[in-house]
Order: sequence, then structure tokens, then C-alpha cells
Amino acid sequence: MAISPTHIEALLARAGAGGGTTDADVIAPHITEWREKFKGATPLMLTPKDTESVAAILAYANEHNIKVVPQGGNTGLVGGGIPGLEEREEILLSLKKMDRILSVEPESYLLTAEAGATIASVQAAATAKDRLFPLSLASEGSCTVGGTISTNAGGVHVIRYGTMRRLVVGVEAVLPTGAIIRDLDGLPKNNTGYDLKQLLIGAEGTLGIVTKATLRLAEPERVRHTLWLAVPSPAAALTALSTLKDVTGGRVSAAEIISAAGLGLVLAHIPGARDPLSRPSPWYLLIEAATTGEDTALEAAIMTWLEARMADGTVSDGTLAQSLTERDALWKLRESLSEAQKHEGASIKHDIAVPVASVPAFLQQGTALIEARWPGARVIAFGHVGDGNIHFNVSAPKDGDGKAFLKEWEAMNAAVHDLVVSMGGSISAEHGIGTLKRGELGRLKPKAELEAMRAIKRALDPNGILNPGVLIPY
Repeated sequence: MAISPTHIEALLARAGAGGGTTDADVIAPHITEWREKFKGATPLMLTPKDTESVAAILAYANEHNIKVVPQGGNTGLVGGGIPGLEEREEILLSLKKMDRILSVEPESYLLTAEAGATIASVQAAATAKDRLFPLSLASEGSCTVGGTISTNAGGVHVIRYGTMRRLVVGVEAVLPTGAIIRDLDGLPKNNTGYDLKQLLIGAEGTLGIVTKATLRLAEPERVRHTLWLAVPSPAAALTALSTLKDVTGGRVSAAEIISAAGLGLVLAHIPGARDPLSRPSPWYLLIEAATTGEDTALEAAIMTWLEARMADGTVSDGTLAQSLTERDALWKLRESLSEAQKHEGASIKHDIAVPVASVPAFLQQGTALIEARWPGARVIAFGHVGDGNIHFNVSAPKDGDGKAFLKEWEAMNAAVHDLVVSMGGSISAEHGIGTLKRGELGRLKPKAELEAMRAIKRALDPNGILNPGVLIPY
């Protein structure tokens, strides 16, 4: 049923002056996801400036059974923040105007921000107080605090600092009924019942809308040792990682595996990209250890470690960044992989996680599966080898029909996901379930867990107004 002009007028009034629009041209950038797999529709986008306005909007929507889709920076990839998918009539509620950094407490290692603040702005505010906010993502200039909480974002530093779930110590949020919960104190010890923020982290906007958050900060990484290593196999990459963690005392903060095919796409499509090494390798490991200050003993230990790994064949070649410019160039190779794939043409994505020890077996078996069932398809695998999260993407055959290839999305996802689950893994490591994987979650998640999720949804959102087509299988 279409949302009436009366409801639109009432919702705009509750959003406050300048808090919304019905202009299709203004709305257009907010209803298409980055890789253009999902394009939605909505007659109304609301952009409130404070929590009380969000509460008024949801209270009215709940009373009149109007469906609401919350959105942060619109950097998602699974249809989790796009209104109007599957012909649903929904309004869009963007948090982009709630973007203030509210406080930074360096003594407590805490920062409080509104949900629309970008991760880059949080990082900058922490740096200004000689602290580090360690979440690091390729989209950090656009993705927001609220969005990364709702998807429990991870990024490249999970191996040392954990996902967003570990970095969030308090939230303020509006429930679907319009009720506000406030827990921003960031107390290390608080045993007064259910930890409600944990329900909201990773809930993809289905249980409430986060409006503010208190985040955990860390000591700044003043010295970084960044290495680009050629390794013969994923198993060798794991050996290199585990032994480097041993010699650095757990100070490895990032470990990214990249295939030769992936590097090839970056070199072909990203201007200025160059191969750091003189000889090709089947696989590469970008690994970084960081300290809060100069540590000559650690630097010597890393060089001794590298010599030993080259002597035993774990590493065949490598380079250590000698400047910030060189470090940035190495990281650009990794961070440009998604963009390079987009330039290459049609590709089917899998954001999966398996136990770290199972990464080599998954890559071997997954690649064999793809090549057998989809001849000519090209596996482009890369990702966070230190936490088992692999972006197992598959590009269409060279000179193949991209549109025909993309019709295999569901069949290929099912085949890969079956393999992942058989290894004790997850079909969504950091992008979320959204609309894209809702059916797969229903197919693969144990019945008891699904029913528990549905029960929580019914309890907090009895009228089902908040992001109704996302995450929860029908």
C-alpha cells in the first residue's frame, strides 16, 4: 500500500526543519548500492538531526505501520540499507546529518560519536588526542559509526583489535516503538542485566536504530613494519603469519593474502600500481607489525625472521617498506582489489569465513569446485587470512557473457556456502546478510537459532516496521 501524502507530511514534520525530502533526484544516490546489484525506490528520505527526531519518526511509523529502512554511508554490498527492494513500500531514514564527534577521553581511551560520523572522522578525532581508533576499512571515508555497528564490521585489523563488537562499549539507540535506550557510559564492569547493545551490533538495523556510540580507543601505532612477501601457497602464508606473531609478541596487526590473479587485475586496471617484486609468485602476503614506539630489538627480530623464512622456503621473496610512501603503495595494492574487479567486468562475490587453519583447504577445494562447474571462471581470492575471512570472488570467463554469468549467482553462492558450512565456517564474515543472503541464512542456519532470532525480532519490533526484508528469513 502506497504511503499517503498525509503520512509523508507528518513524518517530515517529525524530522524537523530540513530533515527530509521527496525530491527523486536528491534521493537517487541513496537507493543504489556501490556495485549496482541493488537498486530500490522510496517516496521519502528523512534526514533527522537528533535522537529525539528519530524517536518521533519511529513512534509515528510504528503507530501507522509504515516500514522504515535505516541507512548510514550506503557502502553496503548485500542490500541491507536500500529501501523498496522486492516491491516493498518503505521510507528511507538516513543518519548522515547526525555526524558529530561528541567527546574524546584520552585518559579513559573512549570516544563518543553520533551514528552518522564517518569512521575516518573518528580516526582523525582519536589521532588528535594521541589515540588510535583501530577499525580500518577501504570505505572508511564514507562508512559510518552506525552502519559499521549494524553490520559488525571488521576490516584489516581484526587480528589484533577485533571487530566492531569488541570496539563498541556503549550505544544510544531508538527501538522500533520509538523508545530510546541510553547506555553510553562505557563502564568496564556493569552487570545489571542483558547487554542490550550486543543485540544491536550486527542486527543490520532490524531491532533498532543506533544514534550514538561510545567506542574503545587504543594506543597509537607509532612505528609500523610493513612487508610484502611472495609465498608459494596459502599454507606457507599461515606459517609465515604464525611464526611472525611468535617473534613479535603478538604485535602483528594485519595479515592479508592476495592471489597472483588478484594482483594482476590491480596492475591492469589501477593507474600507478606496480609490482613490488621482480618475480611473480602464486600468492602474496601483506603483513604488518606495529608498536607504540621505537623498538630496535623488534626490527632486528623481524629481519632475522625473514631471513629464516626465506631459507626454509616459506617465503621466496619480499620487501620491507622503508617509508610511509612505500607503505601506502603496498596497501593500495590490497585496497584496490574490489575496484579492479569492477573494472574487469562481471563477478560473483563470497564474503566467507572459515577456521584459520582451514583457509588453505578451503581455497584449494573452492577453486577446484568453481573450475569444474563453471569452466573458464576465474577465482580472485583475497582477504584477512589472520582471522579466516576470505573474499572468495569469481570473475566471469575472459571474453565471456557477463550478464549470463551473473545469472549463476545463486547457484554458485549455494555451492560455495555448502563447502564453507561443511568446514565449520560462516557465509557472511563482515558484509552482513542483508537481502542478498537472507534465503541462504534460512537454508543453512540451525532451526533453533533462527527461531531465537525471530523471537527477538517479534519482541522488539512487534509490528515489523524496521528493515523488514533484511536478515531475518521469512
